[in-house]
Amino acid sequence: MNLKENILEGLRSIKGNLLRTVLTALIISLGITALVGILTAIDGIQSSVDNSFASLGANSFEIRNRPLMQIRREGQREKRYKNIDFRQAIRYKATFADKGKVTLKTSVTGNAIAKYESKKTNPNTRLWGVDNYFLELKDYKIGGGRNFIKNDFEKAQNVCLLGVDVIDQLFEKESPLDKNITVNGIQLKVVGILAKKGNMMGGGDDRVVMVPLETGRKMAGGRSLNYDITTSAKNIYNLDDFMEEARGVMRKVRMDAIGAEDSFTLERSDSIAKSFDSITGSLRIGGFIIGFITLLGASIALMNIMMVSVTERTREIGIRKSLGATPTKILLQFLIEAIVICILGGLGGILIAIPIGNLIAQGISGGVASFIIPWLWMISGIIICILVGLFSGIYPAIKASKMDPIESLRYE
Repeated sequence: MNLKENILEGLRSIKGNLLRTVLTALIISLGITALVGILTAIDGIQSSVDNSFASLGANSFEIRNRPLMQIRREGQREKRYKNIDFRQAIRYKATFADKGKVTLKTSVTGNAIAKYESKKTNPNTRLWGVDNYFLELKDYKIGGGRNFIKNDFEKAQNVCLLGVDVIDQLFEKESPLDKNITVNGIQLKVVGILAKKGNMMGGGDDRVVMVPLETGRKMAGGRSLNYDITTSAKNIYNLDDFMEEARGVMRKVRMDAIGAEDSFTLERSDSIAKSFDSITGSLRIGGFIIGFITLLGASIALMNIMMVSVTERTREIGIRKSLGATPTKILLQFLIEAIVICILGGLGGILIAIPIGNLIAQGISGGVASFIIPWLWMISGIIICILVGLFSGIYPAIKASKMDPIESLRYE
């Protein structure tokens, strides 16, 4: 028997034991679905994060009192410095006004309740005070109405921009524009609608009410607020030098002692994306281990089924050997049968895994993740299926090839 005949014989055997084959292939499919599905979801999330940070531009950086992303290890405390207050933020912005665009943002509260007539949002709405460059530097788009104007900032007008999640909770069929809502007991006029941004990096970018910076300070009721600063350089060929200049100004503003560490964090937008790369790398390893364990269990089940198949076909093996089939041909026959079952199961698992993985990515990213066809993981999945088939089928195939033809013919 040549290779083609072995494959055809394997398919005939599979057809003859269809139910057992389907159950075996289903086990393999579940393992491949777990492996490829998890890795597809991670790739989808990664592409969404990359797109989000690419839109911010490679020439911008953040100044905060804590890291935007920090992987905490056992025994380590989260690094957090004293708040960047309004005076410090304004002084920094004034210094860099002629060198680039600087925007300030303060989180007045992360658990605000917005009300309109008898409806209200969940107590997890974000209330942000922002200045004139915030939407531009943070890649927010106006989906309807207008942006804040100069008079809104200078007069601390009670106006606001709403994210789509807030609109969905307060306004079902009517436009929110020019309507008055109440947030934390203060009435605000809706002048603009924010286009959907998605919920990456912790979520909540669409669950937001934005007000002019001075309005946010007024709504804080005298509480000390913390400010985040984003700087975008203009025509800077060496961003690292520009960042060092910004670091020096901020140290002076914060009155950091000579030789002491910075009392703030300064991070490039693209470096934040690289930090996320390391996290997704760890997730990929974890996903691969989970999928591998599932496939290991499937391979053991397949080996058991192949052992049963060898026992059931003892007389068939004896007949084949009496007609001149060599032990190598018998070995290849059972080995190819195991591989064919694994490949069929693997193909089914891949077809299931791609939509599942993309749905997971869409759910986590708030519907902004790109649709991913993971060619690398698909090819890897098929290769793994072949290896599983080899692992599962080698022992039963060897056992079959070593059977004595006379004893096999006597088997009942």
